Amino acid sequence: MSDEALWRWPAHRLAAAIRTGAISAQEAVASSLARVADVNPRLNAVVDVMADEALAAARAADAARRRGDPLGVLHGVPVTVKVNVDVASRATTNGVVAYRDNIAPEDSPVVANLRRAGAVIIGRTNTPAFSVRWFTDNALHGRTLNPWSADHTPGGSSGGASAAVAAGLGAIAHGNDLAGSVRYPAYCTGVVGLRPSFGRVPAFLPSAQAERPLSMAMMSVQGPLAREVVDVRLALQAMSAGDARDPWWVPAPLTGPAPDRPLRVAMTVCCNGQPADPAVVAAVRQAGAWLADAGYTVEETEPPSLAEAHELWNLMGNDEARRFMWPAIEAHGDEGVRRSFGWMLAASPALDHTAHLLALAKRSTLVRRWQLFLERYPLVLTPVSGEPPFAWGRDVDSAESMAAVLRAQESQFAVPVLGLPAVSVPTGLAGALPMGVQLIGPRFREDLVLDAAAVIEARQPPMTPIDPR
Repeated sequence: MSDEALWRWPAHRLAAAIRTGAISAQEAVASSLARVADVNPRLNAVVDVMADEALAAARAADAARRRGDPLGVLHGVPVTVKVNVDVASRATTNGVVAYRDNIAPEDSPVVANLRRAGAVIIGRTNTPAFSVRWFTDNALHGRTLNPWSADHTPGGSSGGASAAVAAGLGAIAHGNDLAGSVRYPAYCTGVVGLRPSFGRVPAFLPSAQAERPLSMAMMSVQGPLAREVVDVRLALQAMSAGDARDPWWVPAPLTGPAPDRPLRVAMTVCCNGQPADPAVVAAVRQAGAWLADAGYTVEETEPPSLAEAHELWNLMGNDEARRFMWPAIEAHGDEGVRRSFGWMLAASPALDHTAHLLALAKRSTLVRRWQLFLERYPLVLTPVSGEPPFAWGRDVDSAESMAAVLRAQESQFAVPVLGLPAVSVPTGLAGALPMGVQLIGPRFREDLVLDAAAVIEARQPPMTPIDPR
């Protein structure tokens, strides 16, 4: 044991100590709640604190351990859950004033899985309105600040999740990712964020009035953020248990067959066909050198067109969003989301039925190209974003600045179209801001991307938790 505050401990350390009785779940949860009370007023990351429920769950967790009950991998570990998934009897606001009383009838699958793994939910984290910006701000809950810099975004849409885990408000944070909403917030706050393969983690929103349209459903996934790679592995294990409510869930093993060694890595420093910002290029090259030192064969070569996959996201995703999301955003969205998302839709054409079906068919072509490429290069190392974390307001200043935001996020958009796993892992600082890289792997080979992320982490140990600056 040490005198270090329990809120600083990583999830795997907390779980091991609780399992052996070295500490209690009540102590771990109370420490995290005290940290929330101390720091959250400066960040606004947790917008629904569940203190009473969390302490009751911690007491129950301790009683289960004393009885000798089977314990889950996250037994007693304090976690947060994003406010755009259902937690029974709590409001699923999605950052929208009109949804402040949208009380969930039951837990979403990812929440139920966390509970079954023994995790204790201490609060709900903020998201931009309708979860469609890379800046976490809304008229209902307000703005979430980046603990590294109040002048820069903590990312979005899981910006509350990333700020919470970076500042020690819970050992693990739940997020979701349709176009970078786990990976970009992790990048902005110096933590690890995993976008799992499509079909890995079950998803369903019991409070929703209708099913999501096909492309949106196939590109959106639930995933974890944490301060260490080992905790992301634990969280994925907990989140990925099957649930009959998700027809797309696949019972794939968490560890695949051992690959041939040395593992080949395709590295690109480009974004939109041009080298990314110099700080981003330096981070990708440094990560590539670390992987090469660890025995990977790293080759600078371009993967199948990221730009083409980005454009396909625009065609499918924006066409469906225009039909199914935009009316609600026009009616209930705040000024920020109406402005930024309106510009995003204006830059993408409306499709007729035939064109939308052809876009879906084109997706098969791109997935095939990537699967063949990943047979030769099982890992792809890319920028997370073409630029360092954005200053506040970049997406609402003008149509031109929003277009620049979209161009910088090319490698984030490509991954959901392909259904592949990808992790954002820190590489250090660029000035005063975190910097990181993205690793992409074959479908259901999260183990490969996390193995490589752990190599990078060994050379750049975790920089968090931190106090807000």
